[in-house]
Amino acid sequence: MCTYDTTGLRIRGSGKGAEGWFALTDASVYFDHPVHAPDAHTLNIDLMNPGRGPGYRVAAELDPDSARALAEAILATLARLPGAEPAAV
Repeated sequence: MCTYDTTGLRIRGSGKGAEGWFALTDASVYFDHPVHAPDAHTLNIDLMNPGRGPGYRVAAELDPDSARALAEAILATLARLPGAEPAAV
């Protein structure tokens, strides 16, 4: 059940790859066949810096339940920040 629907966005952060830490500038989120995970389809998250080349990428392949739990944990953690206001979705 591939959606071929990819959400890309600019981000700012750091990721750790084989060569150590590097700046993250872009992210992609999509539902597709995984490369490594044992599931038929996964939510795939790529955090990258395309300006540095293909080796500057951190990838995750999550089953749908894990992806939802991660999204909820991220939103819950951000909501608990001092002075945090709910983000518009």
